[in-house]
Amino acid sequence: MHYRPNIFLLLLLFSFSTFVMHAQSKKQLELEAKRQTILKEIQQINNLIASQKKEERSIISTVEDLNYKVKVRQNLIKVTNDQANLLTREINDNQKQITTLRDQLKYLKEDYAAMVVKSYKSKSEQSRVMFLLSSENFKQAYKRLQYIRQYTDYQKQQGEEIIRKTEQLQQLNTTLLQQKKDKDRLVEENRIAKQKLEEDVKEHEKLMVSVRKNMSTYASQVKSKQQEADRIDKEIEKLIRDAIAASNKKAGKSETTSKGFALTPEAKALEANFQANKGKLPWPVRTGVIKVRYGKQRSSIDNTIEINSNGIRIATDKNAKVRAVFNGEVLAVQATRTGNPAILVQHGNYVTVYRNLSKVHVVKGDKVTTNQEIGEVFTDAVTGECWLGFYVYKDSKFLDPALWILR
Repeated sequence: MHYRPNIFLLLLLFSFSTFVMHAQSKKQLELEAKRQTILKEIQQINNLIASQKKEERSIISTVEDLNYKVKVRQNLIKVTNDQANLLTREINDNQKQITTLRDQLKYLKEDYAAMVVKSYKSKSEQSRVMFLLSSENFKQAYKRLQYIRQYTDYQKQQGEEIIRKTEQLQQLNTTLLQQKKDKDRLVEENRIAKQKLEEDVKEHEKLMVSVRKNMSTYASQVKSKQQEADRIDKEIEKLIRDAIAASNKKAGKSETTSKGFALTPEAKALEANFQANKGKLPWPVRTGVIKVRYGKQRSSIDNTIEINSNGIRIATDKNAKVRAVFNGEVLAVQATRTGNPAILVQHGNYVTVYRNLSKVHVVKGDKVTTNQEIGEVFTDAVTGECWLGFYVYKDSKFLDPALWILR
């Protein structure tokens, strides 16, 4: 039985390969989920653009949309490439496992055949009864009986193992064929995605030629929009600072040393619950895509201009309903002479802001619940563009809202 150590080694290698395969399959599912999310994002932005009046849209908005689509398609191609590469590794691993299984089956069948021959010879030479009766004492007879039983059981196990390995080999072959089909599909989808990316890039470049001819005019418009956003942000910050000062004054605390709201036990519990739901909060609109992210970034029109976004800008459907992302109390309704209204909702020391509204369904002091409709997003009557500015603050400090809502 000199080949048994080899069988053990093969089983060990096969077990390790199975573990690696399981880890890769999990990664494959994660990548596929990510790819589907990106595909949905592309579909949403295409639907949003299609619903807008192309002849009335500004070049700046069109360039921003194309720039966004290019980035998303590039991300799609990257994820699809990762999937295809992972599938290649899985295919190679499966091919190795098939080779290992075939070797195992070869050894098992040889071992099983040897046992059958030995069993046949044993029966022809003498019966089991004679084998037991020829024992020198009861102890030896008992041990021989144990040996006969163990040998029979082992023979049965080997037969069952051969059946199991054969089925496993058939299953791996089926999986391998499916993986090769999946890889071919991904390669074809990536080819189409690259083709569409090239089309978007060409259209983007064509528009940028027009932009460069009047760069100073467009750059001035970008700066003007940034200044307006900064002005509104400062008003929001002031509203929060004033509310913090008022809450501390009411609680008899120093207004100068207290950086956060004076909270009741209930408000503290609400804050803890809000914080515990980071990354799990619902979106403030039913559908949409994040076109402008949090933080400093270069303008898609003029990369020499730095844009600072204290929140995120979500492009959404016409006249979209705005929903509170968590339980809280309306801290303020901001109304300006030049900008559209904004709603501030307090969740302990956290405040969520919903900006660029056309309608407001709540007033200061109202209690709101998760997913409750609190307003409606403003839709530009000329272009059909519709976007929501969404912010998250803590103690009047900006946080990245994208980290708080569901991904």
